[in-house]
Amino acid sequence: MNTANISLYHIFLTAAQSPSISAAAQSLYISQPAVSKAIKKLEDSLGVSLLVRSSKGIQLTNEGNILYQYLHSAFETINAAEDTIKHIHELGIGHIKIGVSSTLCKHILLPCLKSFLSIHPHIQITIVCQSTSQTVELLENREIDIGLIAKPDSAKKLNYISAGLIHDLFVATPQYISGLLEREKIGREQILNHANLILLDKNNLTRKYINTYLNSWNISSDTAMEVNSMELLIDFVKTGLGAGCIIREFITEELKAKTLIPIKAPSAIKPRQICFAYSKTFSPNDSAAALIEYLKNIYE
Repeated sequence: MNTANISLYHIFLTAAQSPSISAAAQSLYISQPAVSKAIKKLEDSLGVSLLVRSSKGIQLTNEGNILYQYLHSAFETINAAEDTIKHIHELGIGHIKIGVSSTLCKHILLPCLKSFLSIHPHIQITIVCQSTSQTVELLENREIDIGLIAKPDSAKKLNYISAGLIHDLFVATPQYISGLLEREKIGREQILNHANLILLDKNNLTRKYINTYLNSWNISSDTAMEVNSMELLIDFVKTGLGAGCIIREFITEELKAKTLIPIKAPSAIKPRQICFAYSKTFSPNDSAAALIEYLKNIYE
């Protein structure tokens, strides 16, 4: 397409829709000779005659009518695009991509989004569920706008909004603990050394964190049963298959009802920080910026 003709196309389209050249000039706020000159220049560029003047006004040639139909459709499409953008801006319509683990999504993200979307009902949310390490990678590659993660030791390219602390806790059912104590003839302080441990898979950052703790007390996790999500881990432990390390904040009801009880550990596990993260080098769209501001108002 010859982009130099765009202004000429607009003048021709206006003339084709007007009863006369003078009427087109009036609509365009330019002189009548300027309209005629522009149409002549367009005709020379295309090598065809586009319109003729008669006592009845402007008459389009066959080529002029073809060009008019295409230009009319093209300019309507442009107007529709402008109207859509204006509508999006006025209503606050936008799109945010968020990365989060399934457990953090259920317990932290969804309650937060519920209140956010009550203020911004026209914003669309896409949630990508995966591990913290995968979420960090997507953030650094600018493939998502915001991530909800356990704050890693590295990832210096990210900004963080703290969403509070989480506490890792070894628990099991009362039945499993009583059975283990009776079977192994041990005290409660030895449960972790003899229990069937249920942990997240070895690539999970939470598992690595717990492994560091267990290794510091010479407790092996080599034979631990592995699952790929905290929700599954909770279900396996509640079934009585073993002892698992679970985030305390996610089993408050079970602890209160004593369907799961804490296991005596050598020492308390240092709490971890949960954060909303976004790239330092990525300018968020208006919708993501609105969510970031909302999160800052809640947590900071």
